[in-house]
This record gives sequence, C-alpha cells and structure tokens, in this order.
Amino acid sequence: MSNNSHSPLFGVFIPQGWKMELAGIEGAQAQWQTSVDVAVLAEKLGYDSIWVYDHFHNVPKPAQEAVFECWTTIAAISQRTSRIRLGQMVGCNSYRNPGLLAKITSTVDVISGGRLDWGIGAGWYESEYKGYGYEFAKPSDRIGMLRETVEIVKSMWTNAETNYDGKYYKMSRANCDPKPLQQPTPPVWIGGGGEQLTLRVVAQHADVSNFGSSLEEFIKKRAILQDHCRIIGRDEDTIRKTISSEVFIRETEKEIIEAGSKNLWGEPAESWRAKALVGTPEQVSEKIQKYLDADCTGFIPWCADYPSTETLELFATKVISNFR
Repeated sequence: MSNNSHSPLFGVFIPQGWKMELAGIEGAQAQWQTSVDVAVLAEKLGYDSIWVYDHFHNVPKPAQEAVFECWTTIAAISQRTSRIRLGQMVGCNSYRNPGLLAKITSTVDVISGGRLDWGIGAGWYESEYKGYGYEFAKPSDRIGMLRETVEIVKSMWTNAETNYDGKYYKMSRANCDPKPLQQPTPPVWIGGGGEQLTLRVVAQHADVSNFGSSLEEFIKKRAILQDHCRIIGRDEDTIRKTISSEVFIRETEKEIIEAGSKNLWGEPAESWRAKALVGTPEQVSEKIQKYLDADCTGFIPWCADYPSTETLELFATKVISNFR
C-alpha cells in the first residue's frame, strides 16, 4: 500500500473546554493559559499537529463552562508556536458562510507560515444550532452544504475570482486575497463516517479522512470509502485515513485499573478501554500497530486526563517514539 510509505502522523487535541476539562480551573484567563501551555508543550514534545473542536456549548450537556471558539483559538495559538501544524476536528460547516470560511482559512495559513490543516464536517450538535440561531437542516442537506462549501473554499483559495451557483450557496465574483501559502492548497480533512453521503464527499474531495474510533468501526467505514472511490474512479490510497480516539496512558496496569473510565458519556471502563487508546505505553503501542496494519495513517487523540499533561507526555515519549 502506498500509504505505508508515509510515517504515521500523530496529532493531539489541546484543552479548550468543550469536554469540561477546564471547569476546575479558576478564571477565564487561567483557563486560556492552560490551552496555550499545552499547545506549546505539544510542539516541544514533537507532535505533528494540534487540534481544536468547533463547538460553543459543553458536552455531554451545556453547562455554562468555558469553551474557547475554534478559529480565534487557532489564530492565537499560531502566534505562540512555530513548527506544529494547526487543525480543526472538525469545523462545523453551518456555523460560517463558505466565503467567510475561505477568508479565515487563507488568513490562518498565512499568519501561521503555512501550517493549516483545514478540517470540515457537516455539523451535528443540535443544542448549539438552537442556541446560536442556526437552522438545523436535515442530514442530506447538511452534507450537501458541506460538499458545496469544500468546492467554494478550494476555488477561492486558487482562483482570482469565484462564481458559484449551487443548490445551497451562490457566490458572485468572490475575491480571496491573500491566498494560502501552501501549494497547491492546504490539506482538506473531512470528518465523519456517514456511509451513503459523507464518505462519498470524502471520496470526491478529501486529502485526509477522519472516521471511526474503534478498530472495527474504522475497518468497516474504510471498506465503504473504498467502494465510493471505486465508483468515482479515485485511487483510495491517495486519501490519508486517520482516527480520533480518546487516549489515557499510565505506566502501570494498576494505575489504569484504579482510574476507571474517564469517558465523558459514562461508558464502562472495560468497553471504553477496548475501544479507546487506553493502557500502558506497551498496550497502546500494540493498539496503534493494529490500526496501522488496517491502513490507518494518522492518530488525533483527545487526552482523557486533561488538564493534567501526564498522558500527553507519555504518549509522546513512550508511544509515538516507537513509530518514528
């Protein structure tokens, strides 16, 4: 498989508040400082990329706790880092008009020195749509909008002017300058595993996919992506395939067992551990190897013990180092 010529990519989320991980820190300034400190540390530890969610309300339910906004966070972090790439897992398409999104992504690519990984998805978190006054369209329309947005943004990144007459969006002589620094374009990451529609958009437009959290789910969705690629005549190997899972690492089995489940949705420890990257460094390395054997080429985990950096550090020093 040609993808195996890539060494695997290791990114990590930074704390941003979405999963209540900043709730124990007093004051918004100190919470923001935590986000910055972890981003700077991730760069120092040698991660390839750092990632933020695009959400406004906490999960599992809105709780009036800090959630820092995706693009302003990325812009600020871009000025505190110099090498590490900057991604969104994934932007919610409905929250910004596609022309504005082309402008934001171009700007971020320039101000970061060409480090943007553009992540985009169809959106799903209904309480945010209601809270912020966005229309929560049916899934087929949200995915149709996603496809049109990717076409518009890529056009605005590369053409002097963009005219677009779509089902959902119409643009007349849209200018987007400066263009991104990355040539031919920043990588387009499309997140989501919807089998009929989303994975078809992935086949058509993505440089990188992100779907599945368990190995079984990854293998199943990947087979469906292969079918879509066959139908449209694209070499599926040209799409890098990544997963986002939770990660929790401790040096000893005893510490893992004592910690129990760190899953926000209350999944029992045993099934959470089976699905996520949970275990000692050796156990997590074995799990990653299984994904690599299934042709997964990248890992963007969420550290389940934030704001502690123990997992962040162990993953870099004792797991990623086995695959470099």
